[in-house]
Parts: sequence; structure tokens; C-alpha cells
Amino acid sequence: MPAEPAIGAPGRLPARRIDAQGRARVDGRAIVALALPLFVNSSLQAVLNLTDTWFIGRISSQAVAAVGGVYWIVLGSLLLLGGVGMVVQAFAAQAYGGGRRRRAALAAWSGLWASLALVPVFAAIAWAGPWVVPWLGLPPELREMSVEYWGPRMLGGGAAIALWSVLSFFNGVGHVRRALAINAVVAVLNAGLNEWLMFGLGLGVAGSAWATTLSICAGLAIAMAVFLGGTYRRRYASSRMWRPRLRSIVATVSVGLPVGMSIAFDILGLAAFQAMLTRLGAVPGAASQIVMMLTSIAYMPAVGLGMAGTTLVGQSIGAGDRDWARRVGDRTIVLSVGYMFVTGFVLAIAGPWLLPQFVSSTDPQAGAVIALGTTLIWIGAAYQFFDGLNIGCGFCLRGAGDTRFPALALLVLAWGLFVPLVHLLAFAPGEGWIAGVPGAGWGAVGGWIAAVVYIGLLGITLAWRWRSGRWRQFSL
Repeated sequence: MPAEPAIGAPGRLPARRIDAQGRARVDGRAIVALALPLFVNSSLQAVLNLTDTWFIGRISSQAVAAVGGVYWIVLGSLLLLGGVGMVVQAFAAQAYGGGRRRRAALAAWSGLWASLALVPVFAAIAWAGPWVVPWLGLPPELREMSVEYWGPRMLGGGAAIALWSVLSFFNGVGHVRRALAINAVVAVLNAGLNEWLMFGLGLGVAGSAWATTLSICAGLAIAMAVFLGGTYRRRYASSRMWRPRLRSIVATVSVGLPVGMSIAFDILGLAAFQAMLTRLGAVPGAASQIVMMLTSIAYMPAVGLGMAGTTLVGQSIGAGDRDWARRVGDRTIVLSVGYMFVTGFVLAIAGPWLLPQFVSSTDPQAGAVIALGTTLIWIGAAYQFFDGLNIGCGFCLRGAGDTRFPALALLVLAWGLFVPLVHLLAFAPGEGWIAGVPGAGWGAVGGWIAAVVYIGLLGITLAWRWRSGRWRQFSL
């Protein structure tokens, strides 16, 4: 694989240029050079999500609803523990910014050791699926398919976190095209394995879950081969930093767990949201799941922009200039907000054409799913601006090592506001999880209105935290 230029040299400020008057300016082209591969990289995750939804939609709307009923719980569980892999980016970025290349490689190994320790945890969660899924209150006809999806996806949890650890290292040192190439291979393998396992071998919904897990394992093997060879062996001593160092592993876990918790609080809130809408029936469950996957076209690439913010802020702090970290972080946040705002409304306009692609034309409920989805996608477009604020600010705070406040904010807003508000607005009295609780009975529309309120308050809260400058006191 050819050499790739990083966003900045070790010990130097990233994305910095000097104008004709001798003043330091944020180099927008350098930010784009870093953000674009990360943007495409995260887009591949959106493509992977849509690919799975498309293949599952070929089975039936009930299959889509069944997967939707547990999808966010599965993803939330992975992300809850996966922060130890994702936070490697911040550690590697600060080490690289300070010219400490070996410490950057050590950060990757610390994430890998932590992910290995989590393998038996995910095995236990996979085994518990048949007992956990019935608690979600899904319609009886959906439960069996939900359990089939749960097990194989959970078994791949350790491999997923290990892959995130290595890819986060690449992103942290600015070698973002390495991560992009590996994720592209994972996406292609996932599509091929979906077809073969779901329909060739007749595994159905379970085949989709196994396709994702196996493609992640293949991506991890490729990532490790790159990390241990060539440039990284010579310049970062990646093959010599493998020995477990307790202090580094503990630091990775202590900073990474809040990262995972903050994402998981959000995702598990969405899991409860989707499970509640699925409880209303296959039509609202399928329509909501499809719209959620479509809006990920806006969300996942914006995560790529946010990841650029993590690298830029982390490298700036590592180089010793927190004022510069503020400037490049501000620019990244503006890009994230602008992208989300525009893309959200483009998706809403295109909704009537996009939605029919994810339901079978022979499905008797297809028309109802498309009609409801067309309404929901416009509601989803309404919160994209604030979600861009949430993503941009959250990832910049992560680059500074400020991970606990976002976790607390997400816990309070997701479970103190969002989940109860979904229950209140979506269910009529007597329909919900809790008997005797009043409800507006607005169905899926009510649930999505609750999402707008939640994302709006979350974006404003994290923007306040970033603007307050309290992240300046943190260091990794």
C-alpha cells in the first residue's frame, strides 16, 4: 500500500497555513483532505446498514420489523463497550501531535488488549438472547427472527472493537485512507455474504447477522496485517509495542468507557424508541426502521466529519496549542452542521422514491409502510441541524479527552426525557409498556416528534460545553 500523507507532521499544528500578512489561518483544504476519506469511510457504514436492510426487506416487512426491534439494542451493546476501541483515535492523535509515534502504536495495542478481554462478555450476551428478547414486548410473530439476528451479531462484538482500535489508530495519525480501504473491503464482503448466507444457504435473518460478523473478522485480519508491517513497523514500532502495559490499558478503559457509554445511552434510547414503535405493529416498526436507516445517510458521513475534529483537536493539543484546537474544532463543527442540514432535507424530498426500494412489491403492507415512512422522513429532516451540532461538538470534545460530561448529558436527556416522551406521545392509554400511564396516542409520528425534541436539546447542550472551554483542563 503506498505512503499516505498525514494531516500534519508530528509536533506541528495541523491544518495551519500562514497568509501573506504572516497570520496563522485554518487551512480549509487540509481539513477537507482529512475529512473527505473519513466522510466516505462513515458513509460506508451507512451503506452497510442500508445493504442489510435491503436484503432483509427481500424477506418481508415483518423481517425488517423484527430486526428493527433488536437492532439498536445490539448496536448499543457493541458501542457501550466499544468506546475502548474508538478512544484510541484521541490517544493516538495527541501522541502523534507531540511527536511520540511509539506511544501512538501503544494506544492501538491497549485497545486491542481491552477488546480481547471483552470476547467472553459478548459471548454471554449472545447466549442470553432467547431470554432477553421476549422482555422487549415485541409481537409474538417477530420474536423468533429477532433472536436469530441477535446471537451472531453479538458474537462478533470483540472483533468489532478490535477493528475499531486499529482503524482509530490510523485515523489518529492522519492515515485515514488506510481505514477507508479496509472498511470498503468489509462493505463489499458484507454484501456478498448477505446474498450467499441469506438466500444461497437459506439462513434468512440469521444469515444477515453472520454476514456482518464474518466481514468484520476479515477486516480485522487485513487491518492487523497493515498495522504490523511496512511503515508502521519501521516508524511506529508497531510490532514491538504489543506487550500489555497495565497503565496504558487502564487509561484507555477509563477514558473510553464514557465514550462508549455516551454513544450507548443514545443508541439504547433509540433501541427503546424503535422497540416501542415496533410494539405498535409491523407497519410502524418497519417504516421507522427504514427511515432510520435512510437518515443514517446524513448521520454516518457527519460522524466522519466529527472524527476529523477528534484528530485535529487531539493533534493540536498534543502539539501544545489549545487555542488552535479551538479554531480547527470550530471549523469542523460548522461543516458538520451545514452538511446535516442540507442532506436531511434532500433525503426528505427524495423519500417517496427511496422508500419503495426497501419493501417487497408483493408485500401486502408495502403501501402502508411507504405512506407512513414518507411522513416520518420529513420529521427526521427537522432535527438534522441539531444532530450536526451534537456530532461536531461531541467528537471535538472527545479529541480533548472531555468524555464524561457528554456521557452524563446523554444519560439524562436520553433516559430522563427522550424515552419517557416517546412513550407518552406514541402510545394511547393501555397500549404501552407501563399500564396506567397516560398517552397521546399519536403513534409513530409522536415517537419521531419526541426525537426532534431530544436531539435539539442534546445539540444545544454539547455546543455550550464546547464553547465554555472547560475541555481545556483535560489531557491524555
